Amino acid sequence: MTAPDIRLIAADMDGTLLDPDGRVPDGFWPLLERLRERGIAFAPASGRQLATLQRLFGDADLDYIAENGTYVVHGGAEVSSDTLHAEFVASVVGRLRALVSAGVLRVGVVVCGKRSAYIESTDPHFLAEVHKYYAELRVVDDLLAEDDQVLKLAVYDFDGGEEHTAPALADLRATHQVVVSGVHWVDVMNAGVNKGVALSGLQRALGVTPAQTAAFGDYLNDLEMLAVADWSYAMAEAHDDVVATARHRAGSNADAGVVRAIESLLDGGAAGDRQ
Repeated sequence: MTAPDIRLIAADMDGTLLDPDGRVPDGFWPLLERLRERGIAFAPASGRQLATLQRLFGDADLDYIAENGTYVVHGGAEVSSDTLHAEFVASVVGRLRALVSAGVLRVGVVVCGKRSAYIESTDPHFLAEVHKYYAELRVVDDLLAEDDQVLKLAVYDFDGGEEHTAPALADLRATHQVVVSGVHWVDVMNAGVNKGVALSGLQRALGVTPAQTAAFGDYLNDLEMLAVADWSYAMAEAHDDVVATARHRAGSNADAGVVRAIESLLDGGAAGDRQ
């Protein structure tokens, strides 16, 4: 079988490329060399902060889709960014503070700026979760007192984001996006921005078509990205909606499923289970 003409590969991080301990699998690094030799660009595509992604991959020359598509970097330069109005940020943070005070929600809020992420809560469990995703992080007295461009609001729900925070913020969907990006995480962003829009912009910057693009994901914030890649993969433990959207299946992230699927594509072998 002839290998498909892939020129760009985008992969979600948590539950997708990274192993269950949040590490890049060892097999990725020799694979990255093979991709470079073939002129194939690789882009981590994550809800994680740009600085965190860059820390994960060190000096690797990669493109980045960060903060669920609100911040895209190619060749070290910004391709696009999409920031929230300060008034909107203040209204959502105020609402979440009130819901926590009333005992309706148990959440921690991250204001995700271009320069840094900001938090008020110092709950140990919340801090442990936040440190996984934000290399540039500041604990502040007032989330609304920081002078930064805000890319998104990330809400960590101790009891489950899809069941609690997402319904509590459902009315915001009239003007903005409320995206369940993990079991405990819900992201609030401007309308019309997502990993799919970001990947389309990167495709244009690189002169790459959807037919030349592969993408891997496991959760709801990956749906739009998978829709603009002809070679779309759902991970073994992916959300049912992701499985329904993707054209192919990849193995578990615990078994380096992304690495194995890409190796198979490069070798011209089976590209994964067809849906």
